[in-house]
Parts: sequence; structure tokens; C-alpha cells
Amino acid sequence: MQGLSSRAHAFSVEALVGKTIKRMKKENGKDTSSPGDTETETSSVRQETYEHDDPNDQRRKAGNTPRRLGECDSEPGREERTRTGDSDSNPGREEREVRVELQGSDLWTRFHEIGTEMIITKAGRRMFPSLRVKVRNLDPCQQYYIAMDVLPVDSKRYRYVYHSSQWMVAGNTDHSCIAPRLYMHPDSPCVGETWMRQVISFDRVKLTNNEMEDKGHIILQSMHKYKPRVHVIRHNPRLDLSKIPSLPTEGMASFSFPETEFTTVTAYQNQQITKLKIDRNPFAKGFRDPGRNR
Repeated sequence: MQGLSSRAHAFSVEALVGKTIKRMKKENGKDTSSPGDTETETSSVRQETYEHDDPNDQRRKAGNTPRRLGECDSEPGREERTRTGDSDSNPGREEREVRVELQGSDLWTRFHEIGTEMIITKAGRRMFPSLRVKVRNLDPCQQYYIAMDVLPVDSKRYRYVYHSSQWMVAGNTDHSCIAPRLYMHPDSPCVGETWMRQVISFDRVKLTNNEMEDKGHIILQSMHKYKPRVHVIRHNPRLDLSKIPSLPTEGMASFSFPETEFTTVTAYQNQQITKLKIDRNPFAKGFRDPGRNR
């Protein structure tokens, strides 16, 4: 009887252990095809704990995660934003936004208040004022391209009304026949530290109305309104941006300034613009009155 009682007690303990393991598997959503295998159960729990908690394993996995062009090591997945301050909110993480500041903005504003006009010719004419900028918040060791293009403000054609001294809409136009050209700054590519130390000038850019031009000038249509844009592009060793005409889709930030908008002309329409250009353009000394007090 005593031996029978001992076997019964052992059987009840084994049954209790089996029920406990079944309950644990059910709660964890596991298959119960092998109830009572306590050693196998313990091994699987240990393996799950190792895979979940091992910090070295987590670091190895993170180190193998591929990054897209334009992502920063300290801020993965964050896009660079424009100078307007638009940024993705990310509490608890310091944001670094690339910023571009227009140089000579006072002169641009004076022209803009009158109505800036830019001469375009078959041979190409340089802009005045020229576009000059300062760039901030670049990665000092990362290489960048700095580029510029000019886009239409709208799909309108304009004419100048002399008795009211203002530009008026003369009709609609189609810009699709002229693909925007990208002017790459000749110092590109260069590391961020070098770009941030200097004023970046686009004084060599020329505007033309010759649609067959092949020297890299920016092709525009006369009597239309345009605005220049500046692009900061992360260097991608897989691409030679100096040989492609269009902008990449990643790793780029674009900037424009309302005061730099202008109307293209083959001859100045507004006499105030003519006077201001002569007064302020250092290359227009021959048009100045030598007897006038400057």
C-alpha cells in the first residue's frame, strides 16, 4: 500500500507539471504537440531570452541596416529641409537643417520693388545682381555639389505698359518645350567645411534665348517671369552629377528667394531698372556720367 501511495503521488506531481507546461504554452501562443518535455521547453525559453536580450546581437543587426543616399549617421531617415524652417518634428532628437542665406539681399530687394529685369541674348548675358549665397549646417567632412537652375514663376507671358510703368499679363505660354538646365558650380564637389567658409557665387551663369545653345547657358524665353533656385546635393560616388542634366531624387535640398524673381527682356523696359543697373553694376562704368557726383 505504501508503494502504491508513492507511485500515485509521483503520478499526480507529474500530471501537475504537465498541466503547468501546457498552460504556459497556451498563454505564449505555442504549439502543445509535445506536452511534458520540460527539458526541451526550458531550452527553447533560454534561446528566446538570448535572442531578445543580447545587446551585441542587436548592435550587429543595426550595423547591417542599409542607408539611403542623403541620410545622416546621427539622424537616419531625416530629410534636409529648406531655409523656411520646415522640418519633421522629432522630439528628443537634435535636428540639423541645411540653411542657405542670400547675400546682397538689400540690393535684390531694391530691384524687386521696382520689378527686376534680366537681359537675355543669343550669345548669353550674365545676371546682375548675380546670385550669391552662404551655406550653413553641412557635414564638414561630407562632399557636396552646389548647383543652380531657373524655373518659371507661372505659365504667363507679360508685356510692359509704359503709361502705368508696370508689367501686365499678355497671355498664356507653354514652358514644356524648354527643359530646365542645371548649372553646376565649378568648385563641385567639395567638402562641407570648404563650402561653409566661403561666399558661393554664381556670377558666371549666363542667360540666353537661343534654344539650340550648347555651351551650358540657361535657356529662357523673353517676357516671362522666372526665379532662380540653389540646390545642395550630397555627393554620391555612384553618380557623376557634373554629367547629368537633371536633379537627383534623394540627398538634396533646394532653396529659393522671392526677392530674386525677375522678368526676362531683350532690352530694359523700365527706365528705373536701367538707372539702377548702371549705378550699381561695376561692369557698367562706361555708361555713367563722369561729371555726376556719385
